[in-house]
Amino acid sequence: MKHILRLLMIAFTFLFAVANLHAEQQKEIKEGDYWWNQPYPRKPAENPDAKKLPLISVKENEFVNPQGKQIMFRGLAISDPDKLEHQGYWNKKHFEEIKKMGANIVRIPVHPIAWRERTPEVYLKLLDDAVKWCTELKLYIIIDWHSIGNLEMEIFQSPMYNTTKKETYEFWRTITFHFKGNNTVAFYEIFNEPTHAFGLLGSMTWSEWKKINEDIINLIRAYDQETIPIVSGFDWAYDLSLIHYDPINVEGIAYATHPYFMKRKKPWEPKWDENFGFVKGKYPVIATEFGFDLERIEKGENEGYGEAIINYLEERNISWIAWIFDADWHPKMLKAWENYELTGSGEFFKKALHRKIGK
Repeated sequence: MKHILRLLMIAFTFLFAVANLHAEQQKEIKEGDYWWNQPYPRKPAENPDAKKLPLISVKENEFVNPQGKQIMFRGLAISDPDKLEHQGYWNKKHFEEIKKMGANIVRIPVHPIAWRERTPEVYLKLLDDAVKWCTELKLYIIIDWHSIGNLEMEIFQSPMYNTTKKETYEFWRTITFHFKGNNTVAFYEIFNEPTHAFGLLGSMTWSEWKKINEDIINLIRAYDQETIPIVSGFDWAYDLSLIHYDPINVEGIAYATHPYFMKRKKPWEPKWDENFGFVKGKYPVIATEFGFDLERIEKGENEGYGEAIINYLEERNISWIAWIFDADWHPKMLKAWENYELTGSGEFFKKALHRKIGK
């Protein structure tokens, strides 16, 4: 009997504690905290520096400033802000080093896994940091949804790139609402590298891919009519040849290419003309990603690639961003984080950014 009474007392004590906890939680909940009282998204916070840099727009096949002067972008890609923040390198100094390299634009890759795990609300604070620092340093920004794979079938190259159409739409809805009217964010790169990997990631036709991009651009434009959307072609964002026959049916956009050396064998230039160079005759093109390990490439059959691709892009006024200003991800431009010592390819791109290559 004593045992039963003891159990009843324990149960009563537990229930009393739970009831008190619930009561305390209810006291903390304000009327506006209930889900049915949550407001629609309000206007983003005013940024006094949002118009500090000149607005970039598209005019025919060029990027121009408000005076109509052609702007050539030359820049660097960084690693994901989530990675850099975890490592302790998410700070203004990182962007100051990029400025010293001679860049006028930074490409910021946002990986779906990092966006989800950190949560959009918290991740936006990292991007706000970047926008603040870049505005102060007069650096423009590309925000890149950094996934690789087949968005139509939602099959991707590795788990870090896993996403969905819905998440992709919601990402751009969130980004464009948050950054609309901020001239520092000059470009939205819709999807890093579309590919079906020769069937290993399913199938996706150009018509399907075109519609996805047009849907996203229309969504972007509902919130932000100024920032320039960038559309990538197939073959891991290298091949734009289908633009010959069926371009994206939206004005004021740019096309991306990732002309890594392994995409085609020498001679490169005629193949570059065929695969993406021709697009520049009618639309703006920007090489948003390419890079190489100088020490390795100069010893093999791809010797001379670095100078060849820079000369090709510069001669055609094709803007470019090199991958990657990092000490961990490859092909890396930093030997180590300490003192930002450059690798061979880092030195190469520093010269290219200072116009000492590709004159």
